[in-house]
Amino acid sequence: MSDTVTAAEMKALDSYTIEVMGVPSMVLMERAALAAVEVLDGSDFDLAKVLCVCGTGNNGGDGLAIARLLLLKGIDAEVLLVGDGAKCSVETKEQMTIARNYGVSIYENDLKVFENGHTTMVDALFGIGGNRPIAGKYADVIERQNNSNADILAVDIPSGISADTGEILGTAIRAKATATFAFNKVGLTISSGKEYAGKVTVKDIGIYRK
Repeated sequence: MSDTVTAAEMKALDSYTIEVMGVPSMVLMERAALAAVEVLDGSDFDLAKVLCVCGTGNNGGDGLAIARLLLLKGIDAEVLLVGDGAKCSVETKEQMTIARNYGVSIYENDLKVFENGHTTMVDALFGIGGNRPIAGKYADVIERQNNSNADILAVDIPSGISADTGEILGTAIRAKATATFAFNKVGLTISSGKEYAGKVTVKDIGIYRK
């Protein structure tokens, strides 16, 4: 396997690490969040006020954990959850509970949060599994982020970019930087993905390579 992987290859590596090697999914999620915060700290993002835009899948769980970690560092960080909170993945539900316990403000489908004057946004809406054209409220949320004055850090891959082809799935996040985990993704190196990802940093989070 090369240092650049497809979505299917990355999912297989995730599953092997969790199911065979015994590393809990929540541990990998915490490590991903810590890695993303390291990228934010090590770049020239203005962290005066941060909005983590989260979906209901595990990418959203990463974003919720990032918001908590930022808040614990004294940074004004809040969350916009897009989608049905009752349909969150198990890990994302747990991260939401933890974030709330630590005092993170979570806005569920309330787009007025975009009026709060954020200086940086964290895109954790969709992960590498996205493969359908984005429309409706999700497209609206992406466009609002792109049209804001905030710089954007994408978590693993900019939402709306195919992890396999780099093509735009209807609309996509234009990120200043992308923190991707374990291996670079094919879609971040070709087509529109290369442009929309900004500066890509590959962070080790303990994924076992067979």
